[in-house]
Amino acid sequence: MSNDAATIDFDKMDGLAPGIVQDARTGEVLMLGFLNPISYAKTLETGFVTFWSRTRQKLWMKGETSGNRLRVVSASTDCDNDTLLFRVEVEGDGLVCHEGTVSCFTRPIAISAANQNTEAFGGK
Repeated sequence: MSNDAATIDFDKMDGLAPGIVQDARTGEVLMLGFLNPISYAKTLETGFVTFWSRTRQKLWMKGETSGNRLRVVSASTDCDNDTLLFRVEVEGDGLVCHEGTVSCFTRPIAISAANQNTEAFGGK
């Protein structure tokens, strides 16, 4: 992991950057949280993903109470340097979501056939 925190553009979202968390072994997307420069620096320092809690207005190391901490295996940024991707190894029982599931992304959304038209998504 690079320690060059200045490369992340926290200004686009009023001091925050989205952080996508992905299981390093399976590739499954586990959750999305937000980081500010302090939580990003803490993540780099400790090797565990630390977010900025927008509701509690404080630093929040994922898994600090449940034991399901997110140990960073690798980290990268998108081409605009405003979104982070953390590939992690989950400690504990592996249940990342506060609802007791491995991933926070468990609620399917029905997509109608009309919305699946490839032309609507730039296809031919």
